[in-house]
Amino acid sequence: MTDSTVQKVDSQFSPTGEMGQKYLASGETVAMRLWENEQPADAKPATQRDYETVGYVLQGKAELHLAGQVLVLKSGDSWVVPMGTPHSYKILESFSAIEATSPPAQVHGRDES
Repeated sequence: MTDSTVQKVDSQFSPTGEMGQKYLASGETVAMRLWENEQPADAKPATQRDYETVGYVLQGKAELHLAGQVLVLKSGDSWVVPMGTPHSYKILESFSAIEATSPPAQVHGRDES
């Protein structure tokens, strides 16, 4: 018997969120999203979310302002934003990253600004 919950997502056809993120594969307890070619800008407003985020930088450079710290993220770096922790990002160089969120960010309006 084949597992019907297995899915493949082609990012060319993925839905895009209001912040520019592309929603990729999503399961019941974790989901992936892609940020592509985010351009340098002022820091985004601080926010806190009801999901945990882990990310990996594909290219570029950004600052993560988190819990009184400023972490510089560059290609090859990974990070964690604990659930409910106030944070913001400042893109320093054209930036692309993959994030996983648990529970899934896009469910029940969790990802709305």
